[in-house]
Amino acid sequence: MSPDPLLDLRQRTRAFAAARDWEQYHTPKNLAMALSVEVAELAEHFQWLPTGRAPELAPGQQEAIRQELADVLLYLVQIADKLDVDLHAAALDKIKLNALKYPAPDTGRPQGR
Repeated sequence: MSPDPLLDLRQRTRAFAAARDWEQYHTPKNLAMALSVEVAELAEHFQWLPTGRAPELAPGQQEAIRQELADVLLYLVQIADKLDVDLHAAALDKIKLNALKYPAPDTGRPQGR
């Protein structure tokens, strides 16, 4: 197992697809479409709930949500792999951009980390 969890997932999804001869179907377009379906399946669990917090979920729904989150993550990792995107670096860059776009209010308290 790779010490980087995202690289480990990338290697595992590559091997999974290769063992089934699915690489031919795993184009960025197809993976993005599959990702959107999985996101919709995730959202479906929260439809009509006031907030979607744990106490509002039906028994077993937390595990179903966990499975949908895994599907979303795996498709995201595969798209990033196909397009040579370092997801960790991209996420860090996006956090920095968001901090510039949406600065935290000055509370007068010292900033941590």
